[in-house]
Amino acid sequence: MWSMLGARPVDVFHWESFGSGWLTDITKQLKLDDVNSYLADYGELPDLSLANPSHDAVFTWNGTTSGVKVPNGDWISEEREGLTICDATSAVFAMPMPWEKLDVVTYSWQKVLGGEGGHGVIVLSPKAVERLESYTPSWPLPKIFRMTKGGKLIEGIFKGATINTPSMLCVVDYIDALDWVDGIGGVDAAIEKSQANLAVLTNFVESRDWIQFLAKNPDQRSNTSVCLTLDATEEQVKALIKLLDEEQVAYDIGAYRDAPAGLRIWAGATVEAADIEALLPWLDWAYAEVTK
Repeated sequence: MWSMLGARPVDVFHWESFGSGWLTDITKQLKLDDVNSYLADYGELPDLSLANPSHDAVFTWNGTTSGVKVPNGDWISEEREGLTICDATSAVFAMPMPWEKLDVVTYSWQKVLGGEGGHGVIVLSPKAVERLESYTPSWPLPKIFRMTKGGKLIEGIFKGATINTPSMLCVVDYIDALDWVDGIGGVDAAIEKSQANLAVLTNFVESRDWIQFLAKNPDQRSNTSVCLTLDATEEQVKALIKLLDEEQVAYDIGAYRDAPAGLRIWAGATVEAADIEALLPWLDWAYAEVTK
């Protein structure tokens, strides 16, 4: 965003805390004026058809703190003039991505692949490279954000050169994670595994009347960060989470601090369906304990 935004108006689609954080960066840090904010409540998705093909679009593919994902890329115009800038932190390797419609994609090694935190990947389309080489922002760029020199892309960034040298152990950790994905059958197998985990949770929720998905639309439900609400007070939800922790059943299972009270269960491909199945009777028990 620091390197490319400002050349065109910007449409920002956000429906949870991290997406709203990008809007804050755009309006408060970069101080861009020509910005359209399309906001939806937790559990909902904004009207993506409002994306203007002549504008840049900024959005998260998967709302980690709301459990709401973009279902597909059909809303992105084939004839778009602007760039699509997508935070896909908890989506790549877990959800099909329409790469031909995405110009800037970032994702971390940590989320879906279970790698070391604090590191990630940026993927640029030819259109994004063209923007970098033809547009210079009016604001100063920190060194770590600079991807061009003399008006040309610094290709070494994408060939192994480092700006600030990361831990090479982290790089090896990422390679090991990629080898693991390859070993289970590749990206499609990882996606199927995550979707199967969601199916286990869906069967549980549909057979009980006291627990619901935060995401209203089934097509928009995340298969990595599954967010659930309970027919319980906020205090009861906290008590349930504490019980699960004390019994050493589940840790850090509570909803994100900005989200409605509830549970957030990771269902990415690094999780085995059998482990989710083992958790579910404990949810029944803990809910009965805090609501009796």
